[in-house]
Amino acid sequence: MRIESVDTAFRDAFKSKRCLIPADGFYEWTISPADRGKDPWHIFLPGHAPFSFAGLWAYNKTLDMTSCTIITEPAGEPMRQLHDRQPLILDPAYYDVWLNADTPASDLKALLSRDIDGQLQFNRVEREVNAATINKQPNDHSGLVGPINPL
Repeated sequence: MRIESVDTAFRDAFKSKRCLIPADGFYEWTISPADRGKDPWHIFLPGHAPFSFAGLWAYNKTLDMTSCTIITEPAGEPMRQLHDRQPLILDPAYYDVWLNADTPASDLKALLSRDIDGQLQFNRVEREVNAATINKQPNDHSGLVGPINPL
């Protein structure tokens, strides 16, 4: 969900159904100039510290399912080197205010500017991160988060 329209497109959730989505990294892809393949990049904070994306949640009675969405924003540095948008990583100092249903909706967009995105680091990782399984085995090894030499 884009930050530019989150307060209108998801008006009710923005008012009272805010959440944090924990992570310790995420991926973005670029197109390789060498072979036009998709090059994955693992994005993380220094020391692989955990963080949380700002999100919204909703319950669908018909499907009996709860779902959530991550709020995205225009990319800042250093993410701009990889993509024009990025997920919004909220500064931990503002977690309680974000989660508090009593926080006025009019204060929330300013709160979302309290991100820690400038601290992000990234490594080019192996392309097999795009495959859920390799040889019917889970795709889970250090090459999917650690740096490799680009082709």
